[in-house]
Amino acid sequence: MVLSRAPRTPLAQLRPPYDRVHPIEPAIQIGPSVARSEGEALVWCLGVGDWRTAHQFVRHRAAGTSLILVLPPAVDLQDAHFLLTAVESCRPHSILPHHPELDLDELLSVLRRTPTDLSVELMDYLIWRGLRVDNETKQLVRRTIELSTHIRTVSALSRAMYLSRRALGRRFMTRGIPVPSHWLHLARLLRVALRLQDGEEKLMTIAYDLGYSDGFALSNQMRRLTGLRPSAVRRALGWEWIIEAWLTHEMAAGGFSSRLQPRLTSPPRNLMDSAINREPGRPATASGAEAMAVAAIRPSESPLSASSFGVG
Repeated sequence: MVLSRAPRTPLAQLRPPYDRVHPIEPAIQIGPSVARSEGEALVWCLGVGDWRTAHQFVRHRAAGTSLILVLPPAVDLQDAHFLLTAVESCRPHSILPHHPELDLDELLSVLRRTPTDLSVELMDYLIWRGLRVDNETKQLVRRTIELSTHIRTVSALSRAMYLSRRALGRRFMTRGIPVPSHWLHLARLLRVALRLQDGEEKLMTIAYDLGYSDGFALSNQMRRLTGLRPSAVRRALGWEWIIEAWLTHEMAAGGFSSRLQPRLTSPPRNLMDSAINREPGRPATASGAEAMAVAAIRPSESPLSASSFGVG
């Protein structure tokens, strides 16, 4: 177990090679979001410093930067309304109970966490990033991600959805989003990434297990869809930054319509602004604030994902 001293600032940074936690002074370093950094994460200790200043820093973080929240020892729901609402708006990767010191090993374990439901967390992330589609489209994408555990081809995907290949492709195309095969392969590559980051498994073993002919085929597809190599994905933890790489490639190739692209290329701030500006008398629309307060008072033994609180 590797421990870091209790932080003097509310924010800290994790980045490859993940040998230590880097404290951040938000009052000094607040600025416009910058290009994503592969495998970078922010740790926000809610019981330290001025949460409003820290929130401003968090909302300006580069797209794809994972956020880990560490809860304070206890909170009063009534007094912490705006704090909890702001937390809901930031879409954390995971939420940890209070710790007097940061445990580097535990933080890295959280970054390696396999999503409880990849289809839900992926769609929630894209919505938070600015993807605005109707409910039917959300269900199409989620179903594609779900089926990717055992389906490898668009023909099999269309049969599972009781549609012809042409009808399935038309539903994606008319909504201005990438073709079904790209969503299918993205989900498969995310599962590859989680396996690569979780241990020392050989690429060839992972490739065979997940339906690729060999490691070269897997590597080539990853490079084609995201511009990344398996060695980089193994070295840099987390999955949000991989989605950002995929988004960048898809937008460059015209995979998203001109209507959807502007929101996806902007920092995800609209949701944050609406949450932070909610009237004091109005309760949060999501159940996250209430659940987080309970978790702060009665800490759990394991990290919780954002979707555990209905956040995202």
